[in-house]
Amino acid sequence: MAEKHQEETIADVDKLYTQSEDFFEKNKKSIGIVGVVIVALVGGFLAYNNLYKKPRVQEAKELIWKAQYYFEIDSLDKAINGDGANYGFEYIANEYGNTPSGNLAHYYLGVCYLNQGQYEAAIQNFKSSDLDDKIVGAIAKGGIADALVELGDYEQALSYYDKAVSHNDNNFSAPLYLMKKGILLEEMGQYADALDAYKTIKKEYPESAEGQDIEKHIAKVSSYVAG
Repeated sequence: MAEKHQEETIADVDKLYTQSEDFFEKNKKSIGIVGVVIVALVGGFLAYNNLYKKPRVQEAKELIWKAQYYFEIDSLDKAINGDGANYGFEYIANEYGNTPSGNLAHYYLGVCYLNQGQYEAAIQNFKSSDLDDKIVGAIAKGGIADALVELGDYEQALSYYDKAVSHNDNNFSAPLYLMKKGILLEEMGQYADALDAYKTIKKEYPESAEGQDIEKHIAKVSSYVAG
């Protein structure tokens, strides 16, 4: 029985090998074309990555430092538009948007426009930044919420404050946006929800700047809820 099974197995392997030979013989031209296409695609990707993408990443990195300097000294117009000799965030974001520095330029533009009261432009640039980044993503989503508050779109703003809080659970951005959410809910007259936000700060982030001062907010909102 074992010998018969072995013979059947060998026969199956031979049959499969013969079928494979026939298939390649009949389709060798097409298979050859597919191989050429794959080689071309791989070669094209490597050329794009090494000859185009990597140099652009480095270029953008070298260009952005001056705009960051102007941002740090609160010279926002020069940070956005450049100083005539150096490019600003606007140029870097538009020309190098698919690089890390280009994404960062969009984030900086969001902050600049938010501070200048250009809320639609701020939202657009925050959304064009790297929203998946641990730090930048949280602050960008919080920035979108801040701009939406200024535009009077409170429900959307609350949604983005929630996104900012959940994006990165840390003692800086999470309690900051929970506090902003609570204050907005107070302004909307939703005191019970505001109280929940404040109690979350007290429980989860007691060591944060917001946590140090949260009791007075809880006391004030509690009186509204009780009344």
